[in-house]
Amino acid sequence: MTKFRLAGALGLAALLGACGFHPLYSSEPDHDGARQIFASVYVDPIAGERVGYDLRNNLIDGLSATAKPQQAAYRLKVTVDQYLQGIAVANNAAVTRYNYTLNANYELSDMRTNKVIKSGLERTLAAFDVVASPYATLVAQQDAQRRGALDIAQRIQLDIAAYFERRTRQQ
Repeated sequence: MTKFRLAGALGLAALLGACGFHPLYSSEPDHDGARQIFASVYVDPIAGERVGYDLRNNLIDGLSATAKPQQAAYRLKVTVDQYLQGIAVANNAAVTRYNYTLNANYELSDMRTNKVIKSGLERTLAAFDVVASPYATLVAQQDAQRRGALDIAQRIQLDIAAYFERRTRQQ
């Protein structure tokens, strides 16, 4: 039985290679993978207090983006909106759980032409509980914001990688 599974897995791997599959984050010298392009992106500072700071840092880390706009081929501008919504209420009318919603609009533009080449909207939702300790509730809220910023950064990174992959295939 295990021989059949091994043979099946090898057969699927051969078919996958034959379809032209290659990693999105390739670093092959003859294929301009997303990692090489990401290094030429400058991420503008993002307003939004702590979540803007976290989101920008997550984008810079995830993209391995350049720190200087003069060295960049692309500029990424992101604006955020965030909302808190009480979703669970105790008998005494106190809110015991919140949903934290983070929306991020982004625009990737070519630094030479200032033309927007990719834009989009990403949304994420994180929840946290209200507990007896105000400090613990604040820490839980900040954790929800951090998780939201990381999720949005990963989504934007994936969108940009997919855009550049499609663009290189069309050339």
